[in-house]
Amino acid sequence: ALPGSPRPAQSPPHDRPTSSTDPASIDRSIHPAQQPRSTTHAAQPTMVAGGSTAGERYTDNKLKHDIRMSNMSAAKKLADAIRTSLGPRGMDKMLVSGNNDVTITNDGATILNKMEVSHPAAKMLVELSKSQDIVAGDGTTSVTVLCGAFLTKCINLLGKGVHPTVISDAMGKACDKACEILQDMAIPLDINDREALIKAATTSLGSKVVAQYSNILAPIAVDSVLKIMDPERPDMVDLKDIKIMQKSGGTIDDTEMVKGIVLDSRSSKAAGGPTKVADAKIALIQFCVSPPKTDMENNVIVSDYQQMDRILKEERNYIIGLIKKIKASGCNVLLIQKSILRDAVTDLSLHYLAKAKILVVRDVERDDVEFISKTLKCMPVAHVDQLTPDKLGHAEEVKEVQCGADKMVKITGIKDMGNTVTVLCRGSNKLVCAEADRSLHDALCVIRCLVQKRFLIVGGGAPEVEVSQQLGKWARTLSGMEAVCVKAFAEALEVIPYTLAENAGLNPIEIVTELRNKHAELGNPNFGINVRKGTISDMLEESVVQPLLVSTSALSLATECVRMILKIDDICPVR
Repeated sequence: ALPGSPRPAQSPPHDRPTSSTDPASIDRSIHPAQQPRSTTHAAQPTMVAGGSTAGERYTDNKLKHDIRMSNMSAAKKLADAIRTSLGPRGMDKMLVSGNNDVTITNDGATILNKMEVSHPAAKMLVELSKSQDIVAGDGTTSVTVLCGAFLTKCINLLGKGVHPTVISDAMGKACDKACEILQDMAIPLDINDREALIKAATTSLGSKVVAQYSNILAPIAVDSVLKIMDPERPDMVDLKDIKIMQKSGGTIDDTEMVKGIVLDSRSSKAAGGPTKVADAKIALIQFCVSPPKTDMENNVIVSDYQQMDRILKEERNYIIGLIKKIKASGCNVLLIQKSILRDAVTDLSLHYLAKAKILVVRDVERDDVEFISKTLKCMPVAHVDQLTPDKLGHAEEVKEVQCGADKMVKITGIKDMGNTVTVLCRGSNKLVCAEADRSLHDALCVIRCLVQKRFLIVGGGAPEVEVSQQLGKWARTLSGMEAVCVKAFAEALEVIPYTLAENAGLNPIEIVTELRNKHAELGNPNFGINVRKGTISDMLEESVVQPLLVSTSALSLATECVRMILKIDDICPVR
């Protein structure tokens, strides 16, 4: 202390023995406002011989603090914006684009993806929900809400003067411990248990706009994934092998899994060609059945009628030559890829194809070629000379069917069909169809998660409360700053049950307190919030289950994102 200054009433913190497990004493010791005056002088840099300063104290300047707070606040506001759409009683968002396209959804990834976000830290939350969508496919709202809750706790801890690195390291440890606790409370799953898989898909669909149709969509999702799954390599489930086609007209009840393939284009019957073919031999061609054009743009000036007739005659002979080769291969159904350079077929070629009794489906999208060839086991042919009988696909029937206001071509009874599935998704309008498609995609992802990692855990906020309590007990065995940070992490997890209760119109404080008591007293980790009845009940008996992978990846990704935001202390504009 300086000479003449009164001595402080208490000794400096490094002289005073502190109880390491008492958070209040820790908070007091680290809060700069409450530090004794004598320590402030003791920590001043000391002058050594030569005039330089040794042992300079690290001071966090105002700018770094402001930037950190700005990043956290921006990300937290974005998380709060979509918090209302969590759970089966969550609200939906109407997203309107610049050209007045409307989307109605409560899928976290879709909302964040379509939002215009300008703050760099808030963009990290958009990427976070995209990552969750890729890894698990479901839980995209939960992961953002968790991230917002962790950031709130970090802001409080930084306000008390805890160093960001200390918070970051403690959160990493707490996350690893939380994943271990979740693994311990998980229920192993037999992949042949169709009922358990349907329960998990129904839980995923429960929070969507199309929740009342989950009894139709859940079995479709389960059967689709089980059909494309390779038993020898169960972890290689590619959802690109499931094609979801949207058709407005009808209701979601009409949604079906097609035994075969459906093409979203009608057969060309301009020249009176067939619209139904039995015992079909299908060719998928990538060349044009039309007269050739020069590579460069040029004009041919014809001055004589005889020359004109010769040109037309040559065109006709060229087309007839192509069609004879196609017919010689035994083909009676022709799928023609869309061409951007010239017309894939002309009226003349359609006339001759109709005479040859060949059903033509034109304008097959380039993206669909791989799916069609995999389903029909036929090879795409790039030149007419390569069209041989071994490159054709075989099916019992190809016919044009009416679907709502449109017509489409349905191929059924495919011989030696590949491991692919087509789901025809129906709805009263485009908005409903699009939302049903997104909901079905989430359900497919849930089943894919269960195929890859065969563990189920209960839903309804039960795992979060259980993990929160276990981490609270574990925090009491730790010492120092780490204990405080782990306790804050544990408290943040309760945001999920709190939000579920809040969105269902229940009293969140009362429900969460009752839920804590049930977990602590009865020791049953399966108690969660039953939003339909507005009470606490055993989620396993209510069949509310979800894949373990959804919860563990949500925790890991949210923690990772928070740690990244914590470590940023400056934003530098670059050229």
